[in-house]
Amino acid sequence: MVGIVERLVPDELWELFQRVVSEAPSRPQGGGRRGHGDREVLAAIVFVATSGCTWQLLPSASFGPTGATAHRRFSEWSEARVWAKLHHLVLDELGARGELDWSRCAINSVNMRALKGDLAGPNPVDRGKYGSKIHLVTERTGLPISVAISGANVHASQALIPLVKGVPPIRSRRGRPGRLHADKGYDYRHLRQWLSGRGIWHRIARKGIETSQRLGRHRWTIERTMSWLAGCRRLHRRYERKADHFLAFTSIACTLICYRRLA
Repeated sequence: MVGIVERLVPDELWELFQRVVSEAPSRPQGGGRRGHGDREVLAAIVFVATSGCTWQLLPSASFGPTGATAHRRFSEWSEARVWAKLHHLVLDELGARGELDWSRCAINSVNMRALKGDLAGPNPVDRGKYGSKIHLVTERTGLPISVAISGANVHASQALIPLVKGVPPIRSRRGRPGRLHADKGYDYRHLRQWLSGRGIWHRIARKGIETSQRLGRHRWTIERTMSWLAGCRRLHRRYERKADHFLAFTSIACTLICYRRLA
């Protein structure tokens, strides 16, 4: 019977994680309590991300580490950018297997309320209530290849250039998006010129010219990816005060989406 740790962190995902995380430093004076294994802590973090429970309510009897231990290790790994490295590594494995389709990519963003923290701002479409925004670029089938966060008051078009620049080098036949689809929120001349200057064919809906009937013909995949992100209940509302922790949970959700394709 497969335990909860093996179910949340399968063997292949655990092998990939070991390649991006550094070993815990040993105490030069010796002694001290025996630390919990990284796999058990990783399973506890994945459980918090997917279930949405708080660190205090983490069932330590099922995993071993307490909520405080899991949160401390989560903070250390977030500071070391382990989650971004893991997401990149999973994408690299997908690219090596030919599972990434760069012919058409899409960009979009989604808002959620934020109780506190930096990189949060008044949401103009939610009566000025504080919130944060997740920006995402996906390949043709909807796998997230670049992610970023900002305040809810930041216009979505401002994230296009950083997101495209943030696409990591991935082992595949194509190193950059062939086409980029976006809605009317990205209809700006300087963005079109910037994409054209980098050899990326853009398909951005034009304000006042094109209707909204055919805009989702190729962009429906990123809308589906947004619903996949909702499967990570920790992203339903931002509870993290630090922006790095909120970005970490977003990267974990993207990694799990990509790993499902890999598995």
